[in-house]
This record gives sequence, C-alpha cells and structure tokens, in this order.
Amino acid sequence: MNIVLASASPRRKELMEMLGVKNAVICPARGEETIPAGAGPDEVVMALAEQKCLEVAEKFAGDDVVIAADTVVAIDGQILGKPRTEDEAKSMIKALSGREHHVYTGLAVKRGESLVTEYEKTAVRFRAMTDREVEAYVSAGECMDKAGAYGIQGLAGYFISGINGDYYNVVGLPICRLGMILSRLGVDLI
Repeated sequence: MNIVLASASPRRKELMEMLGVKNAVICPARGEETIPAGAGPDEVVMALAEQKCLEVAEKFAGDDVVIAADTVVAIDGQILGKPRTEDEAKSMIKALSGREHHVYTGLAVKRGESLVTEYEKTAVRFRAMTDREVEAYVSAGECMDKAGAYGIQGLAGYFISGINGDYYNVVGLPICRLGMILSRLGVDLI
C-alpha cells in the first residue's frame, strides 16, 4: 500500500513526514479546478480537494491511499486564495490586519472504493499592522504561494495574536482530522 500525497506543497510533505510517513508518493493534481457556483468556503475546499484526489487516484492501485487537500482564507464572506501580484498580497494582508478571519482546508482521502471528503475551519487573528510592516512582510517574499498571502509557520507568525482551532490546518493539512479519516479507512499511522 502506497500513501500518495496529491500535492506539491512542501509544507504538506513536511507534515506527512512529521506523522511518520517518510516515503509518501508525491503526485500533484494537474487538472483544471472547477469551483461550484455560489459555494461557501467549506464547499469550495471540499470540492477542490475531491477533484484533486479523484484525478490522482486514477493513477494508483485500489489499496493505495490518496490524500488531497485545498486551503483558503476567508474574511467577510470573501475567499482569499494565493495572490497573483505583490499588490494583491498587500491588499490581502491589509484586509487581515487587526481582524479575525477563518482558514478552511478541505481534505479528500480515497482508498479502494471509499472516498471521504471533509473540511476543517480555524479562526486566526492578526494584530493591527502598520503600512511599513505590510510592505516589509510582502517584500520578504514568503507570501506569494500561500492562501491569504501568509504562512503562519513563517514571518507572519510575528503578526498573529491568536488562533482558535487546529494550527496545522492553517499550515495547510489538518493532521488531527486526517488521522481520524485514515483510521475510518483502516489506515493506522501510529
């Protein structure tokens, strides 16, 4: 049985290794993502994770376990994905400054004919940031490949005043929920 991570995220790979999965097969999905019209953040991340999971699962044997995830940041009902430009990153960070937002990660796990799709939601609060801090953070270059333009495990941790929920969800892979799903599918990592 292979454990397949349908993601190119180095953070997700590190978290899988932290769980003891040192030889996960890394096979990112390449297909077009389709976001359901009118969907909320929870529905979006579950749909995207499931699409990735099903695409990658076609390449592997029935007993292999395929794990896919998708993470977004949401504030005021607006989903913040990965910024495309530095100006967009600055705008995102300014929107988060001094406020609470939510991080959603959808998980889809397939083994054989069984497919489980769920999501995790974590509240994160940023302290108020000055314009200079926003500029400096974005200029540091760590925000461009992350939902909401920040990574809690990096320099952004300097600005985060509180978190309510699963820290690892904010990193991009809610390992507690993943463990529960894997257990239901008969996979015990411990």
